[in-house]
Amino acid sequence: MQCPQCQSENTRVIDTTHDSHGGIRRRRECEDCNYRFSTYERAISSTPMIIKKDNTREEFDREKLIRGIRISCAKRPVPAAEIDRLAGEVESKLQQMNKLEVPSSLIGDLVIEGLKSMDQIAYIRYAIVYLPLNNLNDILDEINRLLVVKGE
Repeated sequence: MQCPQCQSENTRVIDTTHDSHGGIRRRRECEDCNYRFSTYERAISSTPMIIKKDNTREEFDREKLIRGIRISCAKRPVPAAEIDRLAGEVESKLQQMNKLEVPSSLIGDLVIEGLKSMDQIAYIRYAIVYLPLNNLNDILDEINRLLVVKGE
């Protein structure tokens, strides 16, 4: 593993931990400059191709998914670990389906359900783009649905 500080190949593993998504986090130290850094390893599993609304297909992109969730969570008290956890759950559910192709709407549905329980403001932000909320009345109706569910 190359040191991000000095680009030396002379690094060693200090600590290894496993997470619930099948990944391995390794704490490393460069033996040349003593810089410490972390790496994250996870098995590459097959995810299905994503069928977009215009019927084009593209490979599942975890980083693209994380970017979309981060945009919804901008300036909200949502830890980065929660965003990564949600992306991992979505990716895991796609892998468990054992399908070659899935519609992009399925990913949107999984994200929107995760955001609803994570942060309701982030949920509304995502819903404005994902759901057909075309005007303020539609947005207000969705907020009212959230308030009714929360008040039960």
